[in-house]
Amino acid sequence: MFKKDSTDQMVFSFYQPSSLQGALYFEKTARKKGHRKIAGVDEAGRGPLAGPLVVAACMLSEGLFIEGVDDSKKLTPGQRQALYIQIKTHPKIIHSIEVIEPAVVDELNIFQATLHGMREAVLHLSVQPDFILVDGTHSPFPSDRSQAIIKGDHLSHSIACASILAKVTRDAIMEGHDLQWPEYGFAKHKGYPTRQHIQVLQEIGPCPIHRKSYAPVREALNRAQENTAHSASLSQV
Repeated sequence: MFKKDSTDQMVFSFYQPSSLQGALYFEKTARKKGHRKIAGVDEAGRGPLAGPLVVAACMLSEGLFIEGVDDSKKLTPGQRQALYIQIKTHPKIIHSIEVIEPAVVDELNIFQATLHGMREAVLHLSVQPDFILVDGTHSPFPSDRSQAIIKGDHLSHSIACASILAKVTRDAIMEGHDLQWPEYGFAKHKGYPTRQHIQVLQEIGPCPIHRKSYAPVREALNRAQENTAHSASLSQV
């Protein structure tokens, strides 16, 4: 059933696709209302303590279904990579990927950075959609031409394609950062707050790609500054 969120937008929360083709339900529903160019939007990286937020938009030709596409978190790295290549190179798929750097996340906060990234991803599609399906509970687009879908990366094929583009792109970026700052283990945890990541953060402090507005990073930064100040005062004794 539809419900309204705090912004008075319609949010779809209960639908479960009964088959693979059921994942096109929301696209088909939008087309029955007269919309023809339908994009799905999703992000990767809201929860990590380090690295960028990545947002992707994906618009498939009517009826196109990519076998194997699902919520990117449910796929293996190998499956995601194969589907990423297929989606990126398919002649009937238009896509856009936006990378929101940690400094922007800190400046805007993660919620506003996500909405900003969604707007930018759609804006940079080579063909503008007339209806947009958004993963989550909030859409930054007008309610008459967008729909927020809880667990949309599982329920909408267009959103699922976007989730794969965002996830694979972000993972590759974090693996690159691991080469520069190997002590943090970014290739393994991708910046998420694992026990190992928190421990290293507490021991050596944050690096330039950590999000300073996130509490564990802020606390580690404050601790590092206090230690530096304490060491400086001892050296003057």
